[in-house]
Amino acid sequence: MTKYLISFPSEAMDVSQDELPAVSDAAHAVIREAQDAGVYVFTGGINEQVDPVRVAGDGTVTVDTYPQTRELDGGFAVLELPSRDAALEWAAKIATACRCSQEVREFMFDPLV
Repeated sequence: MTKYLISFPSEAMDVSQDELPAVSDAAHAVIREAQDAGVYVFTGGINEQVDPVRVAGDGTVTVDTYPQTRELDGGFAVLELPSRDAALEWAAKIATACRCSQEVREFMFDPLV
């Protein structure tokens, strides 16, 4: 089985404050479904209140990001699934719950783990 990252940036979720409880309930229902199906690995969101840092090999810490990841924010789920088609099906469920499109990326297999 392969692990898939299903995610969205914060700005994609354009819902009103009144809609947030319903969106939250729907998203939690999909995650419970993934847990019940045995495909759930973990979910979360990027804490946008904490500055990202880069750590060099010598331990030097710099409050900075790589240019291509400056806008890395939002929410994500990691699911372990039998196929890309299954990942697309789960992404559609999450997209419906969160009311925004989801991006799907596949983790590469690491033979050492």
